[in-house]
Amino acid sequence: MNPNGNPRPPLPPFDRESAEKKVRLAEDAWNSRDPERVALAYTVDSAWRNRAEFLAGRPSIVEFLRRKWTRELEYRLIKELWAFTENRIAVRFAYEWRDDGGNWFRSYGNENWEFDAEGHMARRVASINDLPISATERKYHWPLGRRPDDHPGLSDLGF
Repeated sequence: MNPNGNPRPPLPPFDRESAEKKVRLAEDAWNSRDPERVALAYTVDSAWRNRAEFLAGRPSIVEFLRRKWTRELEYRLIKELWAFTENRIAVRFAYEWRDDGGNWFRSYGNENWEFDAEGHMARRVASINDLPISATERKYHWPLGRRPDDHPGLSDLGF
């Protein structure tokens, strides 16, 4: 059996449709704010750079995500495909969240993903910047969880 678990379609090589689907599936998983669910999309030895933090392996990913969503409350994320090749996808994203003091932020970033043949992400490199915003500047108002299909994407919002 594959040490990473069951295949995670869509599988490489990617075309536009399969890359866009992979991006949306990742967005949906992250919006669940379930570290164990999210970690299953990565290889058991997945290597990450998230901002200035370097991680290796699913247990580190789960720990990182638990810390993240303890600090980043009311987290809502939108991802958008930027580019793709056979087994790589580049995305841009923005997410909104608040801290425990009630201060709101919009975090903007780019990610580069590399997949194994079974569709698990083996490498994730993320660069992210945080912008303080007021509650009235928020654009993401759907109930916590999956972004509704009719909610505008990043380009629609002008991000």
